[in-house]
Amino acid sequence: MKVKDLRPESKVDTISLTITSKGDVREFTSRSGSVGKVCDCKAKDEDGEEVQITLWNEEIERVRPNDRVTISNGWVREWRGNLQVSAGRYGRLEVLK
Repeated sequence: MKVKDLRPESKVDTISLTITSKGDVREFTSRSGSVGKVCDCKAKDEDGEEVQITLWNEEIERVRPNDRVTISNGWVREWRGNLQVSAGRYGRLEVLK
């Protein structure tokens, strides 16, 4: 899958991206009251198309700028006019070596 194939409110089967930048880590409180961390990153596919990735909790420490990552069974949402990709609760984010 490539960035040009992504559509809001859809699933991501598998997409490979290179992290170009990593934003600040923020804390959040969920509706159920649990506390976690979230971080937004920018990434590009092999065609140079850019997309935002949302990292959650332990994913934040595993990912660095210039890392190549694969997201499987994730989701796509549109937030403030930009597409966001995330592995979410049921998907998988893998950092490639």
